[in-house]
Formats: sequence, C-alpha cells, structure tokens
Amino acid sequence: MRSAAMAAALAGLAVVPGAVLAQGQEIGQASGVIRQIVVEGNQRIEASTVESYLTVAPGDPFDPAALDQSLKNLFATGLFADVAMRRAGQALVVRVVENPIINRIAFEGNQRIDDEQLSAETQLRSRVVYTRAKVQDDVQRILDLYRRSGRYAATVEPKIIELDQNRVDLVFEVNEGPPTYVRRITFVGNEEFSDSTLRGEIATKEERWYRLLSSADTYDPDRLTFDRELLRRYYLSEGYADFRVSSAVAELTPDREAFFVTFTVDEGDRYKFGEIDVQTTLPDLDPAALQAEVVPETGEWYNADEVEQTIQNITDRVGELGYAFVDVRPRVTRDPEADTIDVTFDVQEGPRVFVRRIEIQGNVRTLDKVIRREFRLAEGDAFNTAKLRRSRERIRNLGFFETVEVDTRPAEDAPDQTDVIVDVEEKSTGELSFGVGWSSSVGALFEAGVSERNLLGRGQALSLDLRLAQKQTEVDLSFTEPYFLNRPLRAGFDIYHTTNDFQDSASYDSTTSGGALRVGWSYNEALGHSLRYTFQKNEISNVDDNASTFIKEQEGTTTLSQVSHSLSYDKRDSVVEPTEGYVLSLSNAVAGLGGSEQFVRNDVSGAYYVPLADEWTLRFSGNAGYIYNYADDPLSIAYRYNLGGENLRGFAYGGADARTRDGEADALGGDWIANGSIEMRMPLGLPEELGVTGKVFTDFGVIGEPEVSSSTGQFDHSSSIRASVGIGFIWKSPVGPINIDLAQPVLKEDFDETELFRLNFGTRF
Repeated sequence: MRSAAMAAALAGLAVVPGAVLAQGQEIGQASGVIRQIVVEGNQRIEASTVESYLTVAPGDPFDPAALDQSLKNLFATGLFADVAMRRAGQALVVRVVENPIINRIAFEGNQRIDDEQLSAETQLRSRVVYTRAKVQDDVQRILDLYRRSGRYAATVEPKIIELDQNRVDLVFEVNEGPPTYVRRITFVGNEEFSDSTLRGEIATKEERWYRLLSSADTYDPDRLTFDRELLRRYYLSEGYADFRVSSAVAELTPDREAFFVTFTVDEGDRYKFGEIDVQTTLPDLDPAALQAEVVPETGEWYNADEVEQTIQNITDRVGELGYAFVDVRPRVTRDPEADTIDVTFDVQEGPRVFVRRIEIQGNVRTLDKVIRREFRLAEGDAFNTAKLRRSRERIRNLGFFETVEVDTRPAEDAPDQTDVIVDVEEKSTGELSFGVGWSSSVGALFEAGVSERNLLGRGQALSLDLRLAQKQTEVDLSFTEPYFLNRPLRAGFDIYHTTNDFQDSASYDSTTSGGALRVGWSYNEALGHSLRYTFQKNEISNVDDNASTFIKEQEGTTTLSQVSHSLSYDKRDSVVEPTEGYVLSLSNAVAGLGGSEQFVRNDVSGAYYVPLADEWTLRFSGNAGYIYNYADDPLSIAYRYNLGGENLRGFAYGGADARTRDGEADALGGDWIANGSIEMRMPLGLPEELGVTGKVFTDFGVIGEPEVSSSTGQFDHSSSIRASVGIGFIWKSPVGPINIDLAQPVLKEDFDETELFRLNFGTRF
C-alpha cells in the first residue's frame, strides 16, 4: 500500500524535480481523517493562501489522489521552489520553500541592443516571484531577439545574487558574438528569371560592404518567411499562376558566422488573361457601367495584382452608386492547353452588416477624438470595406503611430452588426533637430528647430525653426489646428522673419517680417481649398553703390496686406514620392486692403506622373503666373517673378530675368512667367541599399517684362523661350537627401546668367 501511494505521489511530481512528498508516517493510507492542516516554511505567503490551493480540508480522509492533486496545485502556482507533505498523527503537515522575490534585473555585456529593448522583451520584473522556468523563457526570448538582429552566436547566462529576506538580484550576462550574415542566396528550379533578378525581389540580401547601415544581410527566419511571400507575389504578377516555393533552407556554417540560403521553386506555366467579364444580379446595376473599373485586358500576361485592384475599384464604384452591401468575387477558370485564365468578376449583394461600435486601443497620449474624426465610417452606418480601408489610410497618414491595425469583430448578440477595432502603437511626434548643409541658392547653412506634431495629444502642430545661411537667415513660428471649432477646418497662423542676400544677382539685401492667418478644408479626398490673410513688411537695403538705377529706386520699405486663396486637386498615389496620377493647383491673391502694395496675382500649376516601368517614372510639370499692378508706383522687386535656379536649371537664380545695362547688370524679375519641366527618374542598376536614383530632364520657360518707372534707364529683356537639358542624381544618404543637377542651356540670350552645377543637401540629427 505504501509503495503504491508513493508511486502515485511521485508521478504527480514528475514535472517538478526535487520535490519531497512525505517523510515519517504514511499518508497514502485511505483510512484516517484529517483533523488539522499545518503549514510550515512560509514567510511571505499566508497559511490560508497555501490551504486554498489544497483539494483537501479538515474532515476529509487522507486520500492519495486528492493529496497528489493538491501537490500539483501548489507547484502550478509558481510560488514555491519545493513542496513536501507528511502525516503527523491526524494532522497533514505541508512544508513549503518559497521562491525568492526579484529585487532588481540587470543586463551586462549588451552593446548592440540596449537595456530598454531587452527589458521590454522579458517577462520577469522587479518584485515578481523568481522561478527557473520563467528565467529560461526570458533567456530564450533574449536569444530570439538577438537572432532577429542577425546574431546567432549570441549566448545568455542568467545569474542570481542572493539577498536577505529571500530576495535576489537577477543578472543576464550577454555575449553578443559576431553578426551572422547571409553569405550566399541561391535559387533552384528557376528558369525564366535569373538568380540576380529574384534576389532583387526578396527582403533578405547577401553580405556586402555597402550594407553597413542595413540589417537586410543578417539572417532572420521571419524575414525568410516573408521572402517566400514576396517571391509568390512576384511570380503571380508576371503570369505564373501555379508558382510555389517548395522549400526555403538556411544552412549555418560550422563556424556559426554565416548562412547559405537556398530557395527551391516550381515556376509552372505562364498564363495570359483570357475572357474578362463583369456579372451582377443587383437590381438596376448595369455591368457595363463597371467595365471602366477593370484593370487587366485580354491577351496581357496574367497579373494577380491587377485582379485585386479591379476588385477594389468595383467595390468603390458600386459603393458610390449607392449599394452599401456588395461582395465582389473573381471566378477564375484556367485553360492549361491555351495557357489562359478567364476571369469573371461576380458582383453580388453581400450580407447586410452595420457598424455597431468603433473601439480604439493602444492610444496612451492621443485623444480618441483625434482618431475617430479620421474615420469615413460612423457608428450605425452600413459597413463598407472601401471606407474602412480609407479610414485606415487616413489614420496612418496622421504620422502619430508606429503601427495601425483596423480589424472587425462580429457582434455576438447581433449577427447583422460588427465592431470595428482600431489598435494603434504610438510613436514620438516631437522633434528637436539640428542640421547642416549647403545649397546653391543660399550657400552653407545651419538649421535648428523644435516641433510637435501631436501637441497634448490633440493632433495640433507647433513648430519653431531657425535657419542661418551665408545668404539667408530665417525664423519661422507656425501653429496648426486640424479641426478648428470641431469641424474639418485646418486653421493656423505663421509668424516669420527672413533676410536674403541678393548681392550676387541683384545688388541688394531684402528683409521680410510678417505673419499670416490661414484656414483650409477638403471637399472630398482629392479636392482641397484654403484661405489666407498675410501682412508683412519688406525692406530693400544695402543697395550696392554700383547697382543700377532700377535697383536704387526700389530702396526703402513697403508693406503688404494680402488676401489669397488656393484650390488644389490631388490624385497622386503618394504625396512624398509620387509615381502615378496628377495634381493641379490654382491660387489668386489680392493686395491693397491696407499697406503700400496694390496688385492682383494669379498662379496655376500642375504635375502629371506616368509610370513607365518598375521604378521608372516620367513627370510633366508646369507653372504660369501673372501679376497686375494697379498702384501708381512700380511693383516692388520682392514680389516679382524670377526665372532661373530651381525653376529653370542650367540658369542662375534670376538668370533669365530682364537685366539692367548699367551698374552690375542686376536681375529685375518679371510681371508674368510660364515655365515647365519634363523629367524622367530611373534606377541606375546600383544596389537598392545605396539609395541612388538617376534622372534626365529638360526645363523650359519664359518671363515677362517688368514694370518700371519711365525715368529709369534701359535694360535688356527678351520674352523668348529659354530651355536647358541635363542629368541628375538623387542620393538618400545617411546624412540626408542629396540632390545633384548638371544642366546645359540650349536656348538662351546673350545677357542671361547660366549655371552648370547645382547641389542641395542637408540633414537633421
């Protein structure tokens, strides 16, 4: 009987080595009743707490099964390093050895990953019960973190320092070891695309010297899994609908310093689009009205991205036509003999689902209303996937969050309703910046600024910027409230002070001080409108003794009181780096409501982007403007147009302006302007990590004659077209973007000032 009881009890301790079940009198006997439970060895934990985990109580028999379960319960708490039970007469004695409490956790030897990152990865914390199992779990977590950073040779050894009152300090000693690079990536089974082409499509890269600032050449198993998906997407976009990745194997070299990665692929046949059709059973919906939303064409190579884009286009279009509940599903029919795929987009009525509640999670600092006002859906609206997707994009475009996840959860008690769950992870929105650089326009420069894009979590933007350059000094204070009066109105103000050195181009200095009030709103996702009132003082000073009489008569101070508006229509795919779409802008300004300047200014501009191939983009851009001066005195030179520099490469700033014949041949500007550019950006075949893009361009423009007083001398001017051609490079360098342009004028006048080389760069740190 004793042997059987001991065997049963020890079986219950199989997962907890070192525990002692009983000493002394037998407790495996079913006879006898527990009259008393005595707890020994506890220091922090109350005896009643220990007893609460037991499955026996005074009055119960000494049941081996119940005692065995009690032992398991106590060990499962994680509070005890050892537990022993014994019978003393009619008493059950439970002796426990408590696990110590962690006083402090420290990390030693870590250089590549700081303490804060390691602490966020581990589960143990100060004042938490120490257990070996949790320590080993944290060791594995730290090793996984280092492996994701490409350091497979890293080792972690936990050590404890015993303190009084059953406390310990826990120290993780880290040996980071050398980084584990991917030395070679090979592909097996690829016939249509070379290894180098496929290497360019995946995220993992081979070890190279120029990847010093990138971790793409270190081995990461999660990245390797993502690479399988990237290969699948690439082949599906090229017509290989049966493609699959058979295996992706990473072999670690014996010295544990590098990996050899091998992808085995099965390309399958290449398909073209066959018959493409749109069908629907929705009442009053003509399928022909949806044909314009179909992206692929019969005879083209099959592209899964175009199928997905068509689904989104049709969903959006049907929603605009008033059908709130739709489900667009592509029916795909393969013809292996003809190597074609027929696609029928079936538009059916989807389940009638309404938004019950919108829940926002993860925002600690940002107010809920800042996120809610970006939603295109409201609680109670018909659920619409297109509006949900647009809402997610708008929240991401705020720039306040590291990640934005928007999911749906069906309501358990209401099958026709769904909850929208928004999970965000905030990031720092404040910036204290310093910058150094050089510009062809203003020379060497230093910048400093402080800004907050999410002031007090309200979504407001506040910034103060200082710029000191050889030819320019600027101070600018700006504030924007994106939802003025709780309406979608972007209101704000600007206060600025700028000095410019135009001695080289026009023999004078200019100082401008002023401020502006502005408000803007959007009519829809593309069309926006803004109003602005500006008041500023402009002073022309330090006129060179050899300056022309045109410039000398401009010396002095003028004031500007101006009301303006701007209307813009933006259909670009990206505001930062557009590759497709267009943008148009129209602005008008009236000066004369006070102040000394009296004119009407009209400007129109636009740009059109055409994707020629992957990373090849053709841009057409243009601008035209006209100023009508209705004052008695000539218009101040500060408000005239200038042609040359940024808007006409190959010419110096103002290099194509009217130019005085006397004095220093100063640029006078013009009362109207028209200029344009055609630019093509393309890859140069260099590794993507270098961030170098090439461009070829041609700029052209014409500028009108300036209005001057009749008593002033003569000047050279021509309204002929100026043009230039050139090449350039854009380098996203570690110290900031560097833009280099080399341009040669092909149409110019003899009095024009030209410029071959133009460089702009800077950084913030």
